[in-house]
Amino acid sequence: MAKLDEKIGFIGGGNMAFAIGSGLVRCGIVKASQLLVSGPHLETMQCWRELGAETCDETSMVLEHTDIIFICVKPHILSTCAAQLKYKHVPSAKDASKLVVSVLAGTSLKTLEEAFSFLGISELKVIRTMPNTSMQVGEGCTVYTGNAWVSHHDLEKIHLMLNALGVAQQVPETMIDAVTGLAGCGPAFAYTIIEALADGGVKQGVPRQMALQFAAQTLLGAAKTVLLTGKHPAVLRDDVCSPGGATIVGVHELEKGNLRSTLINAVEKSSQRSAELGKK
Repeated sequence: MAKLDEKIGFIGGGNMAFAIGSGLVRCGIVKASQLLVSGPHLETMQCWRELGAETCDETSMVLEHTDIIFICVKPHILSTCAAQLKYKHVPSAKDASKLVVSVLAGTSLKTLEEAFSFLGISELKVIRTMPNTSMQVGEGCTVYTGNAWVSHHDLEKIHLMLNALGVAQQVPETMIDAVTGLAGCGPAFAYTIIEALADGGVKQGVPRQMALQFAAQTLLGAAKTVLLTGKHPAVLRDDVCSPGGATIVGVHELEKGNLRSTLINAVEKSSQRSAELGKK
């Protein structure tokens, strides 16, 4: 697999950042020594040091010493983070070539450009992404879009990085909030379903650990079947539902409980919330 020579920075070293950074190292896209991560508390960055990455408590160091900078702070502290960077940043000729990559939910390209306008670069390159935490096991689902100054080569590099951690696809910015509700928040919905299936197994006498393993494997197998066969989920479901059998009775209970409508509503509400976060 192709490797990148650039120095990769992370402003914010939390779960999403670590999922990306550790995944890139695991896949051989970069070496751990190419990573520089900043966080307010160095004692909480032990996982990065064990990975072999360099850590610091100064965000300005990441901006100054890396080429591709992932912004992984909470959306509501972006302005505070930018203000701190502005205060300590030392202008450099290298600033124009830097690529700013955001994983902040609901934060538009325009907002990101304004936040980093202190760099004084009229053609600042910014990419907005929406990954999910499943990339920590190489099964992520990420969408991305770039502003007008991002080159095709820049997009290729980002695609290489994100696609190595699962599936990545470029989309219009107008679609990102919708994908946030589906794929960004989706793992939490899936975990809830897995837990509920396992509870059902336990209720029927299956040991807890076995129930959890079987519930998770069942969803994994079903997902792979959809992806590998290309068949519509409804067709695959009908294949399992024998006339008068056990499965169709269970599916009827799901319909009575409005599972389908509840999941649709969950995606809708999460998408709307993502859009709201960007307006605050």
